[in-house]
Amino acid sequence: MTVTTARPMPSLEELYARVSSVIPPVEWATMADDVAAIWELKAAKNAVVLAHNYMTPEIFHGVADVVGDSLALAREAQSVDADVIVLAGVHFMAETAKLLNPGKTVLVPDPLAGCSLADGITADDVRALRAAHHGVPVVTYVNTSAAVKAESDVCCTSGNAARIVENIAAATGSRQVLLIPDQYLAANIAAQVAPLGIEILTYAGSCEVHERFTPSDLRQIRADHPGVQILAHPECPPEVVAEADMAGSTAQMQSYVEQHRPRRVALITECSMSDNIAAANPDVELIRPCNLCPHMKRNSLAKIRRVLQTGANEIHLDPATADGARRAVQRMLELS
Repeated sequence: MTVTTARPMPSLEELYARVSSVIPPVEWATMADDVAAIWELKAAKNAVVLAHNYMTPEIFHGVADVVGDSLALAREAQSVDADVIVLAGVHFMAETAKLLNPGKTVLVPDPLAGCSLADGITADDVRALRAAHHGVPVVTYVNTSAAVKAESDVCCTSGNAARIVENIAAATGSRQVLLIPDQYLAANIAAQVAPLGIEILTYAGSCEVHERFTPSDLRQIRADHPGVQILAHPECPPEVVAEADMAGSTAQMQSYVEQHRPRRVALITECSMSDNIAAANPDVELIRPCNLCPHMKRNSLAKIRRVLQTGANEIHLDPATADGARRAVQRMLELS
């Protein structure tokens, strides 16, 4: 058996100190039993919990061993030295962890935690796009199923999309690149790579959380909170990104707050991201223009505890599909 990278369990008092600014004591009292049990199960099962930045604070700060955006979790999934990985996020993230760790057991707390982007495109759709745009390289956002990744040349995240597009265009000599399935991410990246002579082609997908933000929302935030810094996720429509002070992935937003220490900041993304940054940066005032992801919110402490106890919801992938998807993900890691 390998040695787990899970940390020794801090005391419940230490864990609560991390989230006390965002979770009232009465709520923490209902969570403490699950938190303690998860830490004990991680040690007993040689398991780690990988949690996306959109997890609620009790998961993000309370039980996770590795936290981050999609790119960080993809990278860390390769290096965790444990027998069991619990991916607290959505289904495609657990698939990616399995792709990179075929010999490990990968569990997802709730198999119904999906994604509007992943659900909106199929492998047949990618094959049709290839037929319509012969010879154009296909860059697929990681917010997709393994079957869709397997039909792609390389994957990307919101944090590395521009770099991947530039590198795949240089590697193939193509001046066109298909960036799918998020039409808004593609539009925002198109503006960045257009000066390089690269044309972005895309697909009509979108994130149900980020597409709901509007420019008027951001203007109202500025009017209500003078001096606020606004950070927007690139899955937002371009006209929303244009109203922001900075656009970037969840990891880039977090880095911006930690490096620049704005007095007041609004994150134009999923709600729990603000809670997690607020808990770690109590001197920064977080304005919360809240859009919840119903899929991310299917994760809970109770569900993480249950899969660790039972081994339920294990991720299994067709070997041929996994091989193709793994190539696309590994090429992303190389090119980024």
